[in-house]
Amino acid sequence: MILAAGLGTRLGALTSLRPKPMLPLCGTPLVRWVALWLRSQGIREIVINLHHLGEQIEAELGDGAELGVSIAYSREAPEILGTGGGVRKARELLDDGKGTPIVLVNGKILLDLDLNAVLRQHRASEAEATMVLRRDPRAEKWGSLRLNERSEVVGFLGLARAGEVLGDPLMFTGVQIVDPRFLDRIPGEGAPCIVRTAYRELFESARGYYGYVTDGYWWEHSNIDRYLAGLRNVLDGRAELSYAARPLRGVDPSARIHPSAKLHEPVWIGRDVDVGEGAEIGPYVELGDGVVVDAGVVVRDVIAWKGARIGRSCERAVAAGEQLLRDPEVAV
Repeated sequence: MILAAGLGTRLGALTSLRPKPMLPLCGTPLVRWVALWLRSQGIREIVINLHHLGEQIEAELGDGAELGVSIAYSREAPEILGTGGGVRKARELLDDGKGTPIVLVNGKILLDLDLNAVLRQHRASEAEATMVLRRDPRAEKWGSLRLNERSEVVGFLGLARAGEVLGDPLMFTGVQIVDPRFLDRIPGEGAPCIVRTAYRELFESARGYYGYVTDGYWWEHSNIDRYLAGLRNVLDGRAELSYAARPLRGVDPSARIHPSAKLHEPVWIGRDVDVGEGAEIGPYVELGDGVVVDAGVVVRDVIAWKGARIGRSCERAVAAGEQLLRDPEVAV
């Protein structure tokens, strides 16, 4: 299941244009990236929950046939149901009645992860739930988890299991594998957070709760600043993304770059882009398909969505249509 129903409020004005899982990176929306990753890991049946501007996600992926998967949608209306409530509502689509583990993944992330390795550990440990975790210097700030030498979660958001030696603080990646029985722990009403309800109950039961630590690439795109940083990461080659549908950097052959324009690598320039006379593009710029950059414009550290027009110089911004939007949380 791809969790894609969030409101995306930290995106500022962008949230009125697209839901967070529809943010394009190297010409591919994040939700499609996640579906491509799941397919690359052998997953063929996907459920996606929808709320804010969910029709865009459904239009992007359809029934999944184009990707060689089957996609079903769980629509949350009129109210959003939270990470726990969303999974609870989709249970009939997720639980095959045979105890098959369910993979849950956030729709705003990009990652390199061997899911089969996580599944092997999950099955070998007879876990009820396994969270994929990562080392991060800010783990304590975001709410950390700690493992013992058997990979059991023995430290949970400031709580510690008595008699256990706690490992280093780790951060939850938004990827998890749960057995269907775990869904019984989600409260039956409201819009609960799955971590602070079902996972807390599992932690307090003192059994069946494990973590898998990954050092592979992982990034979440929760605000404009992190979105732009995500592009920088990919253009710098920090992510392998072997399942990519399109090249991770460079200029599409159909792009029209004026001979006097300058490109400062790394850049990603899509199909039918038009860069005018004397313009300067890069470094760290994505120009989506059909983008027009006017003559003399200097563009640095910018993601321009498909069909946007950039008529003035800009830096650290997202271009949508003819708008230039910046992160309200970050001074520019």
